[in-house]
Amino acid sequence: MSQNGLLKMRELSEASGVSSGTIKHYLREGLLPEPVRTSRNMAYYPPDFVDRIRLIKQLQEERFMPLKLIKGVLDKDPDKARRLVELEDRVLERALGNGGKRVSGTELRKRYEMPKDALDKLAELGVVSPSSRGYNDADVRIVEAISRCRAAGVDDRIGFTVYDTLRYKRAMESLVAEEVAVVLERLAGELEADAVVDLLEAGLEPLKDFIAALHSKLLVEELQRQRQQR
Repeated sequence: MSQNGLLKMRELSEASGVSSGTIKHYLREGLLPEPVRTSRNMAYYPPDFVDRIRLIKQLQEERFMPLKLIKGVLDKDPDKARRLVELEDRVLERALGNGGKRVSGTELRKRYEMPKDALDKLAELGVVSPSSRGYNDADVRIVEAISRCRAAGVDDRIGFTVYDTLRYKRAMESLVAEEVAVVLERLAGELEADAVVDLLEAGLEPLKDFIAALHSKLLVEELQRQRQQR
């Protein structure tokens, strides 16, 4: 560390694990405050630049955020940005850690009498996301639900195909995006990351019941509305 606790560019690059060229780019883009300049060609950098540079790199590479958006986040509240990253990581760690045993495509088709072309189409549409190790628990539950619909007669014989699942996928994507944004905005920094994860898990079942009940209510209201228009 240089005089007065400040870092030279080489030291800053080594401490942050980011190349000097990238750090200079961050400076040009306004993502880092101005360094302490002792001459035209010599500048020193405060040690807290290290964590900020690491955060920028993490948001850029792991969250695929453009630098302009990162600048806005950091200018507004850099500490909150760090808390959001920590919370997102913890939620994903818990969710992926509880993935359980995967089920092969062969086993899934046999268990739920699902045609191979239908299962492949669900994967193509992004409704299920199999890996080389098979289907995770969420995928299995989706296929099970579709199988139950087919068993009840809601199938291609009356015009219902796997493409109809896209309607629900698109609606849920919009809902979940808004839900995640609200939850992270309200809870990041207010509770410890583990406490937030526990809270989210505790609310899953009530939320599913709420969505099912609201869906039924809105379905009846829409049928009544259409009848009144005839």
